[in-house]
Amino acid sequence: MAYGLKNEPCCRSPGGTGNAIAAVTLHYFFAPCPRGLESVLVTELEQLGASSVRGRDGGVQFQGDWRICYRANLESRIASRVLWQVASQPYASETDVYRIARALPWIEWFAPALTIRVNVAAIKCPLRSLDFVTLKIKDAVCDKFREITGGRPSVDTVRPDIRIHGFLDAQKFSLYLDTSGDALFKRGLRKTSRDAPIRENLAAGILNLTGWQPGVPLLDPMCGSGTFLLEAAQISLNIAPGAGRSFAFEKLKKFDEKLWVQLKDAATARQKPVVRQPLFGSDLYGDVLADARANLSAAGFSEIVTLKQANVLEISAPTPMGFLVTNPPYGVRLGESERLLEFYPKLGDVLKKKFSGWNAYIFTADPLLPKCIRLTASRRTPLFNGALECRLLEYKMVAGGMRRVRETDTTHQTD
Repeated sequence: MAYGLKNEPCCRSPGGTGNAIAAVTLHYFFAPCPRGLESVLVTELEQLGASSVRGRDGGVQFQGDWRICYRANLESRIASRVLWQVASQPYASETDVYRIARALPWIEWFAPALTIRVNVAAIKCPLRSLDFVTLKIKDAVCDKFREITGGRPSVDTVRPDIRIHGFLDAQKFSLYLDTSGDALFKRGLRKTSRDAPIRENLAAGILNLTGWQPGVPLLDPMCGSGTFLLEAAQISLNIAPGAGRSFAFEKLKKFDEKLWVQLKDAATARQKPVVRQPLFGSDLYGDVLADARANLSAAGFSEIVTLKQANVLEISAPTPMGFLVTNPPYGVRLGESERLLEFYPKLGDVLKKKFSGWNAYIFTADPLLPKCIRLTASRRTPLFNGALECRLLEYKMVAGGMRRVRETDTTHQTD
């Protein structure tokens, strides 16, 4: 391609007979994800059939054909978006940015009647204004359409049909078309939540990091609106997280509707029967638990997840062994530091006394928790909830007392 990327055709022969079939064009993609989940997203994309998969800070780059793009949107539980890279070239000025963007064959990708939005991010970019860079990209796209068709796309910053992402580092300018549309963590399942809960793809990534598997008991004793339970239910029933929503790639000119229907039908065929699972949730507050019930009911999961109103400091393990995964509320619901200093040691006592044989995982941004819970974490995994730095703390509750495991940090850093 004249704009700095290469199509990479490859021929595949069915059954190893040597009879070549039509070449498959591989494209470059980038899938952003919550920071700290890059390694599990690499594994997930490889399982979906992506090639040349490489983790980067804040996401994963990979190659694949449109089948892989569609599957990643439909089935990835961890990616935030799937971005199709359409340009990557050196630049020195805003004029270079305009030139690179205008050279692209936009008219081959989408119609001028669709609306657009341009987003720009940068690291160590020498240019002074990202707002001006954003304007230059928008102008380049619209000027190219006007030159060829006499019309141009309108800008819609709220609900655009097509999102265009620009990224600049110190030397290179890259452009992407967003194949997802709304972020992939918007599954369309969570209908209500009172707090600012963790996003669905972060919850799914945390479940992946714990090693929990379907069929193994899972408890969230401070479940809030039920995000962990919603993700665990989908995983248990093998429901594709994107099964109930639409995607931006459906609006592209190259959209293969027949292939898309085949992929959705195949994903539906892999779903498991809706039967009760060993998934348990509780919360201290009845109104919050009502949100979880509403969300689970709307998703069709009310009959497979067991909920009850309970104080985490008074509950017992629902089964002899299992995984406890939770994101404790703090600040607003539990009060100020004095109350937290009382709560965390009591939580540690409950885990020791009532959850022997369980693996407990606590996700928190509060630096007080690991210091005050009076348990030794066997692993600390740094993660980010948006811009907020957090830790996933692992506590292996061994019968007969806590196993004193050397506390480690997956980044080999000291907190």
